[in-house]
Amino acid sequence: MQLEHEEKKELTSSRNIDSLSLQLSSILGLEEMEAHVYINLLRIGPISASALAKEIDVERTKTYRTIEKLLNQNIVSTTFSKPKLCVATKPEEVLKMILQRKEDELHLLKQSKEEVINKIKETIPTNQGVNIPTFHIVQGRSNIYSNIGKLIENSTDDVYIVTSLKDISRMYHTSIPEKIKICEKNGGRVLLLTEINDENLIPFVKRFGATETRIGKVPTKGRMIVEKNKQMIMSDEITKENESSSIESDYAFSTNSVEMVNNINTLCGFLWKNSKSLTMSKKK
Repeated sequence: MQLEHEEKKELTSSRNIDSLSLQLSSILGLEEMEAHVYINLLRIGPISASALAKEIDVERTKTYRTIEKLLNQNIVSTTFSKPKLCVATKPEEVLKMILQRKEDELHLLKQSKEEVINKIKETIPTNQGVNIPTFHIVQGRSNIYSNIGKLIENSTDDVYIVTSLKDISRMYHTSIPEKIKICEKNGGRVLLLTEINDENLIPFVKRFGATETRIGKVPTKGRMIVEKNKQMIMSDEITKENESSSIESDYAFSTNSVEMVNNINTLCGFLWKNSKSLTMSKKK
């Protein structure tokens, strides 16, 4: 009984660390592996890179590369001792540093916004067509989530979100839950469909705050977000075994082509009808 209790405690702790790593990854703009290493450095304390690699069961070279990136961002420092020990910068200092960086970027943007727009209008007369179907590739996870948030915020109709549990966890730590509230105030709904194998994870889905959530078979390991007659955002597989893959390697296809949008909307509607509501899925 004692051993079983310890195993459950260790599993819960591991889940908490993974959840926190995802949150930090989103807030600080770090790769998931970088956030994972930082969180574990906070947990363990000063430790050599090789010992850390063994502790978190990650390849030594991968751990070295990750620590090097964190050193360049002042999120981690090293001691003068031999062997060198890696020390995590205090969380409040890291957040303060990131916040200052963001504020500086925002200040620069506000200062130059009007000037840049005026120069463009004066130099290059625009003559863009209206209602022409277009598409673009969105690169980087933060940019993708920003586009998803904008789609939801501007919607007054149903928006389908079909994605993985891991992606939902990431989106929870962005402004998307707030955009859902705005969508609902404007008369729209956000319909979330995902696949869950462990019912203990249902609370993590409910906290996302979708208007309605259903559980069912999802035919893709990527994400589909669509509003009928308006826009869709689609991605390829987003859950990869290689946790060190950069958040910037995530990409999405976005289009306003009515035919393509409505085809995907029809598919999402079919998946929705063949899934179970969150409350029904909990019944045995």
